[in-house]
Amino acid sequence: MQLKDDMLRVGVIASTHGVHGEVKVFPTTDDVKRFSMLKKVYLNYVPKGMTGNQDIECMELEVAGVKYFKQFAILKFKQFDNLNDVEKYKGMELYVAREDAVPLEEGEYYIADLIGLKVIEDESGEEIGVLKDVLQTGANDVYIIKGNETYKKKEILVPVTDECVKEINLDDGIVKIHLLEGLLDL
Repeated sequence: MQLKDDMLRVGVIASTHGVHGEVKVFPTTDDVKRFSMLKKVYLNYVPKGMTGNQDIECMELEVAGVKYFKQFAILKFKQFDNLNDVEKYKGMELYVAREDAVPLEEGEYYIADLIGLKVIEDESGEEIGVLKDVLQTGANDVYIIKGNETYKKKEILVPVTDECVKEINLDDGIVKIHLLEGLLDL
């Protein structure tokens, strides 16, 4: 099975936990407690003997138990019963289907939906580049924008605040921002 475009990453397997096939998961979701609501996840992995992105497969796993330790979720999957079964999946990503994702409040967006949007300067209408990633800092998120030729293809960091992010339009595939003085050091 291949990973579908409508799946959202919720965590990365950081390590094994104990000898009964549990894994310690670093969450890539805002709410670590959301793992308690999951019945299944999808493991994105490279099958044994394969290499490269074209060989990545996706395996559906049934969540049999969830515990929490510090910032990690400890997951037990029905399919695995011992340490050796899960050890090979360290560093692999876990996904959920969009219909199993935590519902968003108004004005919230899944990071996966923002990646690749065209970024436009609000006042001038000039295209700045493409939203490459979102850095979650705790205080506020930061958009990492890959600047276009005009911006020497540099990374531009823009805090996600009302003052900087003026509009997000998923239908048109754009983010309008206000570049505060000092954000660009060309």
